[in-house]
Amino acid sequence: MSQRLNLSVQFAVGKDKLPTRTDFVTWARAALTGGGQITIRLVSPEEGQTLNRTYRGKDYATNVLSFPYEREPVVCGDLVICPKVVAREAADQNKPLLAHYAHLTVHGILHLQGWDHESEGEAKAMETREREILTALGYPDPYL
Repeated sequence: MSQRLNLSVQFAVGKDKLPTRTDFVTWARAALTGGGQITIRLVSPEEGQTLNRTYRGKDYATNVLSFPYEREPVVCGDLVICPKVVAREAADQNKPLLAHYAHLTVHGILHLQGWDHESEGEAKAMETREREILTALGYPDPYL
């Protein structure tokens, strides 16, 4: 089976101060085991809030939402990222903006592959994997 990544990036908001498609491809490839067909959609807070309310029952815009559809033979799914939330979090946490996007993309790609953080053990394993990927990409530990 091919290890091909078919990645679509949809900019439903202006592209100012956003990562490029190349950035998203780099981060997705680093986190993906095997091939994938993935769409990343960058949305307004209003769209993010609607999706979060509809699919998670939480009435606020969040940083990243993962919608996995298939894991075999390749990962198929969507990531929805809200740039205004990402920028606010990066500023509040004193993190470089690009590093925060990298972390959230890696985090979302891991969710598409079945990783989760519902239990303490799952959270620790997922955070460890995120750290490994981000370190290999040259980014700081997002949990410090």
